[in-house]
Amino acid sequence: MSAQIGVTGLAVMGANLARNLARNGYTVALHNRSVAKTDALLAAHGDEGNFIRTESLQELVDSLEKPRRVLIMVKAGAPVDSVIDQLTPLLEEGDIVIDAGNSHYEDTRRREAALAEKGLHFVGVGVSGGEEGALLGPSIMPGGSRESYDSLGPMLEKISAKYNGEPCCAWVGTDGAGHFVKMVHNGIEYADMQVIGEAYDLLRSAAGIEPAEQAEIFREWNTGQLSSFLIEITAEVLAHKDGKTGKPFVDVVVDSAGQKGTGRWTVVSGLDLGSPVSGIAESVFARALSSQRGQRAEAQEVLTGAETEVQLPETFVEDVRQALYASKLVSYAQGMDMLAAAAKEYGWDLRLDEIASLWRAGCIIRAELLDDIMKAYEGGKAPANLLLDPAFAESIAAAVPAWRRVVATAVQLGIPVPVFSSSLAYYDGLRRRRLPAALTQGLRDLFGAHTYNRVDEEGTFHTLWSGDRSEVSAVDTH
Repeated sequence: MSAQIGVTGLAVMGANLARNLARNGYTVALHNRSVAKTDALLAAHGDEGNFIRTESLQELVDSLEKPRRVLIMVKAGAPVDSVIDQLTPLLEEGDIVIDAGNSHYEDTRRREAALAEKGLHFVGVGVSGGEEGALLGPSIMPGGSRESYDSLGPMLEKISAKYNGEPCCAWVGTDGAGHFVKMVHNGIEYADMQVIGEAYDLLRSAAGIEPAEQAEIFREWNTGQLSSFLIEITAEVLAHKDGKTGKPFVDVVVDSAGQKGTGRWTVVSGLDLGSPVSGIAESVFARALSSQRGQRAEAQEVLTGAETEVQLPETFVEDVRQALYASKLVSYAQGMDMLAAAAKEYGWDLRLDEIASLWRAGCIIRAELLDDIMKAYEGGKAPANLLLDPAFAESIAAAVPAWRRVVATAVQLGIPVPVFSSSLAYYDGLRRRRLPAALTQGLRDLFGAHTYNRVDEEGTFHTLWSGDRSEVSAVDTH
């Protein structure tokens, strides 16, 4: 019996993807550095489909039909390179190596180029949905060559999540495009979770609404404009009581959040691309600040807030909902803008409507508004920014007054809302007729002769600041 695909790396994600493949009728060859993990998987789930047990990478390769498809699911970084180095000498031209972990897209581009020289296909695949998604149907974002997708794609589409019967899987672009799209997905996820946290904090710290009551508010919000997986599970978490103390679960969890790197990568890549992902950046920094527990403890004894007494409007809960929606929309807009910038930089033909469609089921940021995002980009339409699409421009304009009230209230009460406020600043930065960057350019020209452009004349200019302060063409200064 030959296997149609092999999986090496059988921790929870790898094991669940292998089980998903077997459940969908594929024969799956299993390999793990520790054979005991392979045997444990077979003992617990061997009746779910056809599996082939192997003890070495050579056995794994020998068990596969051609062209061979080998899916690697190990920790990103050096472990992936190690497996590739061991695996590639065993493969033949036309075989496909798949990395379904959270690898950095630049690593994927490097690996794809190196394996292409050996006649092998390397496919970086973004997989979202966590452990449950891997088993029941994740959102899948494959990169690599189009030829490799012709062989691999039908298999991935079959195991992916479905939205109204459509697979949440499609080829997104060459080399590292799949992992880049997954990275941006995760950046949006960071911002999405942070704005939900800010809404929770405002409802509790400003309005005194306890977690159990907030759970009902979030359930209600999940029936409308904010309908999404993260809003749905927020209600679950807020309703949960700690079994040991009977306290709200959120009150017994340490308020320090970590990260695995994809949010940070999104921010760094945004800086490299000149794409202003400010809301995503603030969400990453909010986690970093939460982790500074020693400094925070000391600051609580030293720093004063001088919070102001604020009379909350009767519409406060609805105001928070609208601010949450607007900030959430900005995080998607920033992510889409970054994808468009990357497409130009790396020569990827990223279809933003199709990418939005992949996120409608199976993944963490699945939300009702993705249908509207698809419509904004479908048919080759491409607004310069998602917020400029007429439907979104109208909905966010309706939320702006509430958004401003909420941010102002938070500032007066000393409640940090870094993504609410930075997202509002991004919105205002887009719409303002003039920005203070004109002064920035003047300062740069004075101290470093960095030159500037004029609003009333073509060309690049420099002022002779240390001389008679006359203006000269920058061409004349070289």
